[in-house]
Amino acid sequence: MTLLHLLREQMTPEPISQPELIGLASPAEASDLVLSLFLYEVRESAERQSAMISEGTDILRHPPMTVHLYFVMTAHSPAEQHARALDEYRILGRAMQVLYDNAILKGNVLKGSLAGTNEELRVVMDQPPLDRLIHLFPNMPYKLSVGYSVGPVYIDSTRIRSTKRVLERDFRLRG
Repeated sequence: MTLLHLLREQMTPEPISQPELIGLASPAEASDLVLSLFLYEVRESAERQSAMISEGTDILRHPPMTVHLYFVMTAHSPAEQHARALDEYRILGRAMQVLYDNAILKGNVLKGSLAGTNEELRVVMDQPPLDRLIHLFPNMPYKLSVGYSVGPVYIDSTRIRSTKRVLERDFRLRG
């Protein structure tokens, strides 16, 4: 995943010692992580494409579904209690700086299925309401978390339609 790779690359060895300490997990289940990234919502975008996509001379593919991904990022410091809050603020602040400085992800920054494509993802701070955040921390006190929206992400359709090439046309003029 592009976002995870970016954070691991730019936040190690300082302020986080190892890339494996940055990972995907619910804030409530991030026991071994120092920084967790959690996908809490996927929303279909209003930026829907309507045009069919030509694949060769005889196949049309339905347009991809366009979605935005909503993440929450939470720091989990292993520091002693008296220094933990300050350490978490520092980690979260650095992560916010990385995402701000890389607000548009494209080219060789893209990883996984996006690698080698012309896709361009926007990373925007998008804080969910506090009551929604609190539900991400069941049976434990809320920890400061920051929300982000990433998109547009295109999910290819598997629906195709066969077409036939026009071989001749018949024009008739009446007058």
